[in-house]
Amino acid sequence: MKRLHKKGIAFCISASLCCAAMTGCGAGSEEPKAEQHAPVQTEIQSETPSSEQAQAQASTQTEIQTETSSETAEADLQGGSDDTVYVDPVAGISDDFICGMDASAVLAEENSGVKYYNFDGDEQDVFETLSQSGVNYIRLRVWNDPYDENGNGYGGGNNDVATAVTLGSRATQYGMKVCIDFHYSDFWADPKRQHAPKAWEGMSGEEKCIALYDFTKESLTELLDAGVDVGMVQIGNEINNGMSGETQLPVVTQLLDAGSRAVREISKEYGKEIQIVVHYTSITNKAEVDSLVANLENEGIDYDIVGMSYYPFWDGSMKNMKRVLELIQERYGKKVMIAETSYCYTSEDGDGSANSLVGVNDLVDGYPATVQGQASMIRDVCAAASEVGALGIFYWEGTWIPVGEATTDNAPIWEEFGSGWASSYASDYDPEDAGKYYGGCSWDNQAMFDFDGHPLESLNVFRMIFE
Repeated sequence: MKRLHKKGIAFCISASLCCAAMTGCGAGSEEPKAEQHAPVQTEIQSETPSSEQAQAQASTQTEIQTETSSETAEADLQGGSDDTVYVDPVAGISDDFICGMDASAVLAEENSGVKYYNFDGDEQDVFETLSQSGVNYIRLRVWNDPYDENGNGYGGGNNDVATAVTLGSRATQYGMKVCIDFHYSDFWADPKRQHAPKAWEGMSGEEKCIALYDFTKESLTELLDAGVDVGMVQIGNEINNGMSGETQLPVVTQLLDAGSRAVREISKEYGKEIQIVVHYTSITNKAEVDSLVANLENEGIDYDIVGMSYYPFWDGSMKNMKRVLELIQERYGKKVMIAETSYCYTSEDGDGSANSLVGVNDLVDGYPATVQGQASMIRDVCAAASEVGALGIFYWEGTWIPVGEATTDNAPIWEEFGSGWASSYASDYDPEDAGKYYGGCSWDNQAMFDFDGHPLESLNVFRMIFE
């Protein structure tokens, strides 16, 4: 399956909208600089599929899901019971290993009427359930201004700073640290698009650096003053191909420097250790990743961790993943982690908007689309990361579940509360994707809660890997 985007861009069909939707801890190293590595490129290129390709893939995915939904029960039996999962503990895993969960969509979900339950079937704060299951870190994306001029949300959780304060406070209440993922955009930032915030449009690179520095400091001040236990900050999201509307690598590097300085100053002011993460994807392209990290080294960017996205159904083998993480540590002396990963537990669609990972012909060999398959995959990703000394992993959007039945017109809910991957209100800001494919959630079959909000047994993998 050609990778387009795993969050806000994966192509889906919204039955109600009749259009395709895409979803998609320590101090920094002070080792002497390595030899200068020449970056492969100074202008970063992105590959954008045509709208015809998008529509064709969306139709194919929807047809597959429709044809195979009746086979799901049989497949589940082949892959193990939903009531019990079995995973081996990970030998030698650190007690400090990060078992993280991106839970950015929770507030929009709850505003849309979603309820979450504990393993006893009682309604319970989802953050408490996550904590009880072994999750020790929560990741929250932050967009600058995800609203149009009339205050209508762009969707995907409407993740502004206020939302991060609310969710981060709840995570802190249940003893989990928080990673703030600044996209430095008003909506999704990823390999395909890195739009500048509306307020930064027309700014020079230097002016954007000032604006980014100010936004970072102001946002972190608001979060820390609210008592959120921020332990980690991402300065950008999957920035291989640019950042905040900039594609020239020297300008992107200056933006990273501005974000890093802001985090360090806030950390000093509050007397709080906050690690800085630079986040890349395309882990299958070792040369590209090496070039990007070499640029950080050559330009003296102050940061602690390289975070890599690793989706096993898109991003190659675990052997290659381990090799890249080892390379970064050995060549540059930086800590590493898996910033995003996930896997499906069913091939069913929960909300009428087709899924990014269908769960049929796009699965990884040996890992069926079952609760057991999901648990086994996440256990093995954790084991691979642990084996090469990574700090840990973050599961992407394990709480993003349907807000209505697959046979129901859920568009009004997605539009009002922002619980789909994108609303129609994002069309002007993101015309090439949201403008064409806005709709529901394409990640519901990769959540770690069922379509009704009950936790799957696979969620306990984060506890079981230590037992």
